[in-house]
This record gives sequence, structure tokens and C-alpha cells, in this order.
Amino acid sequence: QVQLVESGGGLVQPGGSLNISCHASGFTPLPYAFGWLRQVPGKEREGVSCISTIDGHKYYADSVKGRFTISRDYVKNAIFLQMNNLKPEDTAVYYCVTDCGSWYLGDPYFGSRGQGIQVTVSP
Repeated sequence: QVQLVESGGGLVQPGGSLNISCHASGFTPLPYAFGWLRQVPGKEREGVSCISTIDGHKYYADSVKGRFTISRDYVKNAIFLQMNNLKPEDTAVYYCVTDCGSWYLGDPYFGSRGQGIQVTVSP
């Protein structure tokens, strides 16, 4: 059974940092990419970042470039999103996803999705 389990969300002040994690299990074969998307109720979901498992290519949405960094632990099958200089507009439910490799082309497709974790940026 495939699973994506996110952790590390919470409340942080503006300008602060948070590192969220995703543990992937049960995938055979391994997805060609892992990533993060976020959703705010009433707004369109946004593909935040994606990393290729083939060549390590990384994609970032313009809204997070220079502030967020995606990485992957190949041994532990974990995906991380280091979020720095957080802003109130980063508040959302963050979902770990697979097969996001077309986001840099503007194609919002993704494969599997985790349950999501809340990230709240507020004074």
C-alpha cells in the first residue's frame, strides 16, 4: 500500500523557519518525482516545489523562490521542504505528492497525495 505521511507542520511567526517532512512507502517502482503543493480553502491549490528522483532537478513556484528548499533522503525515502523567511501568505495545508515533474511546464498534474499538514504563519 502506497503511503505519503507528512510531519513537522505548525505555527510560526512571520520571518521564521519551518522544515516539513514526508515519508514515502510502498511505491514500486519509485515515482519519478516528489513534491509539495499547498491549498488554502477557497483558493486554487499551488504547486510549491518538486524534485526529480531521476536527475535531481528542482522546481520552485515563483512565490517561494529563494525562501524554500526541497531535498530528498534517498536512503530513508523522505522528502523535506525547508521554509525560511515565512510570510502570512504561506499559511496553508501542505501536501506531499508524487509525479509532479510537469509543474515547470505549467501542467498541474500530480499522482498520489498525502493527508496534508497545516502550516500557519502568524504573529
